[in-house]
Amino acid sequence: MSADVIDLATFRDLQDATGAEFVAELVDAFLQEAPTMLDGMRHALAARDVETFRRTAHSLKSNGNTFGARSLGALARDLELSAPAVVQAGGAGALDALAAEYARVAAALGGLRDA
Repeated sequence: MSADVIDLATFRDLQDATGAEFVAELVDAFLQEAPTMLDGMRHALAARDVETFRRTAHSLKSNGNTFGARSLGALARDLELSAPAVVQAGGAGALDALAAEYARVAAALGGLRDA
């Protein structure tokens, strides 16, 4: 399952560069912070706060790409780039897709961390 959610070469390169123990700590931090970030995006959407929405999407994109979560990174990038339109339209559906992909990424990263 991990291979279709996480680019394993990217994940292994990160481990080789920084050490498996450090990557496990990074994974733990990401798994703790990402749900709060998703909630923050929902609040920003409701408040019509484009800048907070954009910055948070950017952070999720960067974090996802660091681990090789390419689909998560792409979804977050699309939200970052289209933040004004998404916020104006109240695009909660786009956030639902991002949250669903995050759930897949969280499960895959948890498995890779524990392997």
